Order: sequence, then structure tokens, then C-alpha cells
Amino acid sequence: MVQAPSPDVPEQPPLSMEARVPAAHVTLEGHFVLPQVDAPVVVFAHGSGSGRYSERNQFVASVLQEAGLGTLLLDLLTPEEGADRANVFDIPVLAQRIAAAEAWVHRQPQSMSSPVGFFGASTGAGAALWAAAEPGARVGAVVSRGGRPDLADQRLGTVEAPTLLVVGSDDAEVFELNRGAQARLRCENRLEVIDGATHLFEEPGALEQVARLARDWFLRHLVPASAAGQDGT
Repeated sequence: MVQAPSPDVPEQPPLSMEARVPAAHVTLEGHFVLPQVDAPVVVFAHGSGSGRYSERNQFVASVLQEAGLGTLLLDLLTPEEGADRANVFDIPVLAQRIAAAEAWVHRQPQSMSSPVGFFGASTGAGAALWAAAEPGARVGAVVSRGGRPDLADQRLGTVEAPTLLVVGSDDAEVFELNRGAQARLRCENRLEVIDGATHLFEEPGALEQVARLARDWFLRHLVPASAAGQDGT
């Protein structure tokens, strides 16, 4: 039986708001964009403390938003913590904060059912994978941009979320670290190498390639609950 069309409902404008994410003894600052209710959301993790203002992360976020994905750009460290280089490598603490960001997304009224993915850069990638390996983690996919997945160490083998590692061909040391980390992953995974790119993907077109790869990976693996229901899964 064909159902009668539902009454027209005014389309809601995208949600765009500053985020304050409680995490242990600190409150993390971020910016949250949600194109529509329960759209998939990608949490950006950058260990340097500059994640919210990183032009590279903002560019990738804009590409994801154009594809209908939500984003939470987040500073994993406070300005005071970021001044101490040792904090950038405190992977357990960074991972706990990424997990707190995922929990924050699922507490918001408009994203309670949103699938969540992690996009990690630099040490944030190791922390994202560490967080993804936590028991009960609700993460559907992980993307690492020029990251240090090796820093997730023994947890790599317990990550279940499909993981995409993106590195530059001219970022030799990080490439080898990513290749070694990939060999330890047991989840669905892929290593993509951007030809001619260095660590920050500053070469013409390099960051665009990263953004497209991340977009396609998240669109493939972060399936909204409404779409899953329509597929009968």
C-alpha cells in the first residue's frame, strides 16, 4: 500500500555552533556543524592544540560538509597544555578527549543517532585509533592524514572501525610508520599514498586529494540510521 505523502515540513537550516566539550578536568573548545538532523558526524583530532583553527582541517571539513556530513573541529589541548610539547604525545589523554567528543555529539538533540567517524592528523591519528579501540566505542570509520597511527601501539590490532591511512610519497619516515601500523590492523583498512606530497600536503592539489579520499571513506562507512532502515539492515 502506498503511503500518502507527508505534509510539507520546513527545511531546517544547518546547525552551526561553538562547542564546549567536557573532558575530565578540562573543557575543550570546538566548532560543530550539522547539515541535517542525525547526519553522520566526523570528529577532527589534532594533537597540537590548533585543530579548530587549522586551515588544512577547515578545508577538509568544508569538503565533508558539502557532501552532507557534519563536523566537529576540536582543540584536544588547551592553549596552556599545547605550550608543553610532551602533551602532544600523551596519546591516552588525547584518546580520552576524543571519546568525550564522541559522547558529546551523541548527547546533542539533533545528533543523538548520528554515526560518528574520527579524522586524525599527526599525533591525533594515533589518539583517534586508540579511542576507536576502546570497548563500547561508537565510531564507524577512521581516517588518518599524515598521521602517527603507530602511536596507538598495541591497540591497533583491536580497532574494528574501517581505517584509511593517507600519507605523502615524499614523507618517507611517516610513510614507513604508516606501513608498519597498517600491517598490525585487523579491521578493513587501506593505505593511500599521495604522489609527490610531503607531510603537510602543501603541494598543489594534494590536500584536495586527501579531502576527496576522506569524504568517500566516510560516506561509504558512516550510514545514517534512516538509510540503514530503508535498506532493511
